[in-house]
Amino acid sequence: MKAKKKIYLYTRFERFWHWVQSLLIFLLLLTGFEVHGTFTLFGFQKAVAYHNFLGLTWIILFVFIVFWVLTTGEWRQYIPTTKKLFEVIGYYGSGIFKGLPHPVQKSREAKHNPLQRLTYLGLTAVLLTLQMGTGLLYWLYNDWAVWGLTFLNLRLLALIHLACAFAILAFVVIHIYMTTTGHTLTSHIAAMFSGWEEVEEGEVADWEVQKKR
Repeated sequence: MKAKKKIYLYTRFERFWHWVQSLLIFLLLLTGFEVHGTFTLFGFQKAVAYHNFLGLTWIILFVFIVFWVLTTGEWRQYIPTTKKLFEVIGYYGSGIFKGLPHPVQKSREAKHNPLQRLTYLGLTAVLLTLQMGTGLLYWLYNDWAVWGLTFLNLRLLALIHLACAFAILAFVVIHIYMTTTGHTLTSHIAAMFSGWEEVEEGEVADWEVQKKR
C-alpha cells in the first residue's frame, strides 16, 4: 500500500461559496417544490417569499463566484478536455468497483478530472445560468411590459424553470454519491471543509513534476 500525503487544494473562499451555494440550492429546491404544491411546510405565501429571497441571494453569490474564478485564474480548472475522458468514464462505470486506481491524478493545477470539467462547465454556463435567468424573469413578471418583454410566455418560462430544477436535483443526488468514492466514504467531504485532500505519494510526485514543467 502506498503512503498517503495531503495537499492543499481548496481555498477558504472556495469552500465558503461551495457550502453556501449548496445550502441555497437545497433551500431553493425545498421552497420551489412547495410553491408547486408538492408538499406543505412553510405555507404558500412564505414559501414564495423565501424562494424569491434565496434566489436573489444566489444570484448575488454567483456573481462573486464568477468574479473570483476569473480574477484568480481558477477558470483554468474548467477548461474542457477529452484527454483520458473515456478512461475516467470507464473507471466510474466499472473500474471503481474492481478497486482500480483513478486514471487521473489530482493536483493544485488540475483539481478536476476531464469528466468533472465538462460537467461543471455545463452546469455553470448552461444549467445554473438558465435557472437563474428564468427565475429572475419570473420574479419580474409584473414589469414585463416596462421592459418590453410581453412576447415571453409565462407558462413556458415556468416549465423551463421547473425542468432545470429537476436537472439540478439529479446533479445533487449524483454529486452526493460521487463524494463517497474517495479513499474513504468521507474523505472528499472532509477535504471541502479543511481544504486538504489526501493523495498517494506517487500522485504528489507526479504533481510536482507537472508544476516544474
